[in-house]
Amino acid sequence: MDNFEELVEQYTPMIHRILQSLSIYRNKDEFQQTALIALWEAQLGFAPQKGSFTNYAYSYIKGKLLLELTQRSRYEAGNVYPNEEYWEVVEGDYSDIPLELEQLLSYCE
Repeated sequence: MDNFEELVEQYTPMIHRILQSLSIYRNKDEFQQTALIALWEAQLGFAPQKGSFTNYAYSYIKGKLLLELTQRSRYEAGNVYPNEEYWEVVEGDYSDIPLELEQLLSYCE
């Protein structure tokens, strides 16, 4: 398995099946990239005497994707994004009354 491009071509259907089994539909391209990186790491860390590469690659890729899903869900749980209505209701500290020259000079003293 010297050529990674051949490895990607061979294991792309497996990657798509893993993504489908994990019900990944948002940011699919990012997770597919994570799976390809995991495939590359699996290729580097594979020991032939311990079993078949297909089983090792499957479990390694699925583990990486599960780890990524867990990290993203923790991040999203910790960050709250207000709805669009919130930004329409929020008022700023801006005032239409300009500062008078006397008031500005008093600040300079």
